Amino acid sequence: MLTVLALWPFYQFLWFVFFLTMFLIGFWCIFMFFGVVIPMWLTQGLAEYFGKTKPFDPEDIRRRTVVEQGAEVIYSNPKGEGPFIHHDHH
Repeated sequence: MLTVLALWPFYQFLWFVFFLTMFLIGFWCIFMFFGVVIPMWLTQGLAEYFGKTKPFDPEDIRRRTVVEQGAEVIYSNPKGEGPFIHHDHH
């Protein structure tokens, strides 16, 4: 019993760190929901619902390659020496 009581301040500190972490994560979730998700629903979501935009088609994205979707693949055109993950000759 004496050993557990000797460690009490450390456990108190651990609970404080846990509480602080959960507090910050909770506020981040609230901020993202009201600052990002709801505005997204009120802009793109309602615009698509009322037919102002082209409906989202997941097959349209599946058919295109990563480069065709507009992403820059850094290792597709390597410069310099060394072993590279990707080579263009397949």
